[in-house]
Amino acid sequence: MPAQELHIRPGFPDFLDLPWDRPLGRWDGDCKRLVEVQRGPSRHEVRFVEYSGRIFAVKELPDPRLAEREYENLRALAEKKLPTVEPVGHVLLRRPEGDCSSLVTLYLESSLPYRALFSQPGMARYWERLWDALAALLVRLHLAGFYWGDCSLANVLLKRQGGELAAHVVDVETSSVHESLTDAQREQDLSIMEENVYGSLLDLVAESGAKLPQPPDSIARAIRERYERLWQEINREILISKDERYKIHERIEQLNRLGFSVDEVALAETGAQGKLSMRALVTDQSYHRHQLHSLTGIAAGDHEARQLFNEIQTLRASLSRDMNRSIPLSSAAFRWLTEVFHPAMTKLNVQARPGEDMATLYCRILEHKWYLSEKAGRDVGLERAVEDYNRQFGKP
Repeated sequence: MPAQELHIRPGFPDFLDLPWDRPLGRWDGDCKRLVEVQRGPSRHEVRFVEYSGRIFAVKELPDPRLAEREYENLRALAEKKLPTVEPVGHVLLRRPEGDCSSLVTLYLESSLPYRALFSQPGMARYWERLWDALAALLVRLHLAGFYWGDCSLANVLLKRQGGELAAHVVDVETSSVHESLTDAQREQDLSIMEENVYGSLLDLVAESGAKLPQPPDSIARAIRERYERLWQEINREILISKDERYKIHERIEQLNRLGFSVDEVALAETGAQGKLSMRALVTDQSYHRHQLHSLTGIAAGDHEARQLFNEIQTLRASLSRDMNRSIPLSSAAFRWLTEVFHPAMTKLNVQARPGEDMATLYCRILEHKWYLSEKAGRDVGLERAVEDYNRQFGKP
């Protein structure tokens, strides 16, 4: 039996009953906890195990130090509230044939690999959203000083929500954390991304004959272009007159609509009489999450928070139009919470998935509503979506 060191965060199983004495590829038949999930290609052996309804991914790495390093990188991402899988622990194994290590993460429920977009019927509409999701993810990482080093389609998991896609980082073996990134580091990350995306799509076409919406090199270039537009917009400096202070608020609102929080605004004399240079310093894409929690007390992830906050804004616009006067955002939030969110949750007869909160469950209903509306060619309404969801997935 090899010596083993398990480093596991509190609140998770100890994983001592897993057959660590043998490589992951030989766990079949000896590990009753193994489960199969939808997955993409991986350069390393990855297996999935289930404990009390929760699924964990175990990835075996040939270097005894790699798992700990990747675990720490994932912890750094999680602490910055960036979209990633939840790190659970790492294992050091000393075997006669050589030391190795394993990384343990919590499986991202309701996620899918990028290949599912090209292999499942009806998924083609998500292609453009995939390019946007990957570009936005890379922008967020770079703003946080995170050099990925291996950005690729295979190293993300995707979640479908209300017709959109959110990309989550799952592989950070080659990553590093910095105070901030230089332009050279960002350029290198983008070049790696383009090369990896191009290669992955070529392999996909060769293996499955998938029909891509564009040539692989055009897709890789489109992701870079989306990244550069978003990066430039976030870091853009504008000139304002000293009597145009309202433009400061306009600029902040513009960035908030993109989902980014503004930490401070830097104003500097330009030398031109009466002119100031203004630059908003963006921290992260958490504006909607903070706003939703402040208005309703609901804690949600960035993507879910944006969906719920947009619902509040839509209700506010409708109320303002009907009442022919401006409605405070706080009032609209209260009306949405008491007249929309809570009634829908009360009528819902569906068991939440392991680790799923109420906001995520509600977003599942919004996605179902979007699906039904697209099929019907009209907005079917939330009540109809809840009824249909109960009928298909409700408890008996």
